[in-house]
Amino acid sequence: MRILGYDTSVIETLVLANVLMFIITLINPNLIINNLGLQPSLALERPWTLVTSMFLHGGLWHLFANMFTLFFFGNYLQGLIGGRDLLKLYVVGGILGNILVIFLADPNSIAVGASGAIFALGGTLSVLRPNLKVFIIPLPVPTPLWIAVIGGFLVLSLMPSISWQAHLGGLVTGLVFGYYFKKNGVGREDIYRFYDYGYR
Repeated sequence: MRILGYDTSVIETLVLANVLMFIITLINPNLIINNLGLQPSLALERPWTLVTSMFLHGGLWHLFANMFTLFFFGNYLQGLIGGRDLLKLYVVGGILGNILVIFLADPNSIAVGASGAIFALGGTLSVLRPNLKVFIIPLPVPTPLWIAVIGGFLVLSLMPSISWQAHLGGLVTGLVFGYYFKKNGVGREDIYRFYDYGYR
């Protein structure tokens, strides 16, 4: 993909979009979040929020944690399934996560964040590379990816003000996509193959 004359990967483009939306939100947080965030009771009146809420964040730490995970999980996964499929997974995972928010969350709450989409990436990676070792702060030893993803979901679900519904929807989406990719032999190629074609 090209932005302002520069070649960017799908992951770089997604990170940039999230960062830009965060900066825009700082101009008038209430206006942006109230109109672009997902409020279950208003979802039928504001269907665009199924997508726009995925690019909003409630604070700098929220943004950093999601973008850090997106960058590392996303770049690895993009090397396995390619940029187009990764973008589909990101969008579908985020939307299905938001649909669970509509049905299971407080109708008057407002959900923002890319976590559902990112858990979709994590779910797919857990199927394609379950024993990939990752470090989880503050644990000093490498942990199999599938344990890190499932454990992260369970821990985050117990925290206040966390949209576990979006996480669950994204995770389930990712597991289904991962099973589909694995069944069809996707992900067996070299991890760096995404450098070899134009659409990154």
